[in-house]
Amino acid sequence: MQKRRLGRTDLLVSQICLGSMTWGQQNTQADGHAQMDLAFSRGVNFIDTAELYPIPPKAETQGWTEKIIGSWMRAKGNRDQVILASKVVGRTANTWFRGDRPSKLVRADIFDAVEKSLTRLNTDYLDLYQIHWPERDVPWGANPNRVGAVPLRADSAGATGGETPISETLAVFDELVKAGKIRHVGLSNESSWGVMRFVGEADKGVGPRLASLQNAYNFVNRGFEVNLAEVCEREQVSLLAYSPLAQGYLTGKYDHGARPQGSRSQLFNRGQRYETPNAAEAQLQYNELARSFGMEPALFANAYVTSRPFVTSSIIGATTLPQLEMALSSADVVWTEDMQKAVDAVHQRVGNPSVSCFPAL
Repeated sequence: MQKRRLGRTDLLVSQICLGSMTWGQQNTQADGHAQMDLAFSRGVNFIDTAELYPIPPKAETQGWTEKIIGSWMRAKGNRDQVILASKVVGRTANTWFRGDRPSKLVRADIFDAVEKSLTRLNTDYLDLYQIHWPERDVPWGANPNRVGAVPLRADSAGATGGETPISETLAVFDELVKAGKIRHVGLSNESSWGVMRFVGEADKGVGPRLASLQNAYNFVNRGFEVNLAEVCEREQVSLLAYSPLAQGYLTGKYDHGARPQGSRSQLFNRGQRYETPNAAEAQLQYNELARSFGMEPALFANAYVTSRPFVTSSIIGATTLPQLEMALSSADVVWTEDMQKAVDAVHQRVGNPSVSCFPAL
């Protein structure tokens, strides 16, 4: 398992990061522990979680995923061997997180989030702390988690009112770094404009420099390549690519409209990003392409993301150990020029049917 540098930091993270959002909902604590055992035995040293998890988000289960990770690290006594990343929610009307009020990216709420995450995770510090989604409105439509969010017009930047200035939020992260509660800062579900604003504020001395960006990237969503790839390369911000299997649609199990019992799509109505017009046709073409190379679609799709030169770490997720084995083995696949040419040929025909900055939370 290769290790790659995270941004400009001294952290070397495994090329595969273990995602955790099913632990506490689709997976039990024992399942989560077994997945972490397997992943770390295969060279993974990087775990990604969030105060929001598990998914789907509910008041009754919020924070359980972090508790599962914390109990595993306590049992193993291996905190120093884990590069641990978590996230604070962006603006939301839900009061589950702060206990008695909606949440924003202001000092009181960020400090509250950090302290609660550290307690659940049984640790004194986080290696990487990320903003789960922006609290501002964005050009491609409304952030569904944003209070009163409306599609952004050319003349409406900030017009919905109340958004926390990026400089103010970054200054809070600076306090947390200096207090030793977090080591490095990252973003998630962010745009080129947002990344550059955070970088610019840090370069002015407002707060810590970005180490990473966690955005979706897969066969049917290569939007990162358009503008963000250049931004991240030039500014040395690492891409942590999530959803390499497009929420399971690139495994082949949903081909031709199938909805297997117990699958995520069958259990939860949350796959809208990957159920857009023409998405099913595009997914089928990639899944059939994988089979033409003699590979399982899941292995092929994971190997593609892991092989991209601009991906520092691919965040994988699984609900079973065989699924996790498949994802981990993608690190051993030699991605060939013929594979890339075939993938690009499909991409030219079908484009990006599932581009969206925000997850279906």
